[in-house]
Amino acid sequence: MKIALLGYGTVGSAVAKVLLENQEIISARCGQILEPVIALARSKKPNSLVPVVNDINEILKRDDIDIYVELMGGIDEPFKLVSELLRRKKPVVSANKAMLAYHRYELETLAKDTFFGYEASVAGGIPIIRILKEGLSANNIISIKAILNGTSNFILSSMKQKNTSFAEALKEAQNLGYAEADPSFDINGDDAAHKLLILSSIAYGLKAKPEDILIEGISKISADDMYFADEFDLVIKLLGVAKAKNGKIELRVNPSLLPKNTMLAKVDGVMNAISISGDMLKESLYYGEGAGGEATASAVISDIMEFARNSNSSKLPMLGFSSRVNFSLIEKDEIYAKYYLRLRVEDKLGVLSKITKLMCDNEISVDIFLQKPRGKESTLFFTTHHTYERSIKNLIQALKQQDFMRDEVFMMRMENGT
Repeated sequence: MKIALLGYGTVGSAVAKVLLENQEIISARCGQILEPVIALARSKKPNSLVPVVNDINEILKRDDIDIYVELMGGIDEPFKLVSELLRRKKPVVSANKAMLAYHRYELETLAKDTFFGYEASVAGGIPIIRILKEGLSANNIISIKAILNGTSNFILSSMKQKNTSFAEALKEAQNLGYAEADPSFDINGDDAAHKLLILSSIAYGLKAKPEDILIEGISKISADDMYFADEFDLVIKLLGVAKAKNGKIELRVNPSLLPKNTMLAKVDGVMNAISISGDMLKESLYYGEGAGGEATASAVISDIMEFARNSNSSKLPMLGFSSRVNFSLIEKDEIYAKYYLRLRVEDKLGVLSKITKLMCDNEISVDIFLQKPRGKESTLFFTTHHTYERSIKNLIQALKQQDFMRDEVFMMRMENGT
């Protein structure tokens, strides 16, 4: 079986390497010899393991390619190319989470009975797509809570363990190669959101795009937040959260406070973990490397092998399952959660009573309160009982108008974890 690699960077070269080095065991397990025969790249690749070309037409004009592996990155260009391949009934494997986050349903329509694998698009080293589509297919999925971005998880772990600032932890991540020179896609939550949208498509058949959901990053987390978390046996993680209730899905990516003794709280460094709750299996956790050339290559090749084993049989739909429930996305203001608030205020008589009155006016009940004095100012920490997002937003807006405020209010949500 001849394979074309549409992209020959870190992942593409790792795919070629594994296919060639492990060819004997791979062919024994899928019944065919899988051979990378050509690759697409924007520039020359010295010492490449397969012939590399710069013009996609040199690949498309060949009639001996059995499957195409899209590893280009980006959204519009790969979408156009993959769409054309699927129109031609050409099998495709993709690791492109951004493309799928925006165009997964158009691609599903085009794919029909043509094989389209995308295991590597979410948490590369964890076969979570196959787990959801096959292993958990008899379950109604109640919730997904996941650490989906290794860069953000490394930064938060470093801040906690080494008592460093966000800026220091980010610099360390960049020095180690875990964060890009421009890390915004990771630290702002966009990468995790793309992956969460793919998972929710499978679990709920939900048609949503990144701009439809709540996405918050980790750049405003401070040493004060780490201090509070440690005081109350909590840990801060960037989580992707999907929860189903009464035919509606709560879908968001945000930094969250988790109890320290939960499994997700113990996932440190660049590792990923995904907790899934189903109505029959209850709760299960899947843990592993989420990125990197070899981990992603492992997922890419698992899709190629699946196609090789079943190339003459009909395939499951690319995304989602049939469901008697037509899920809809819950409005952002209707999110119902526990919240954490950090306020820096002037330290004077009457401030606390004014704050608690504003909370009462917005039907917000305090669970935990902690005060950290600093000269003529104090940092106040609150956690709330369950309330609605709109109530928290109204409170924050009201606090902005107060003359005792010395900085912006910082807010996080809280999860029970796994």
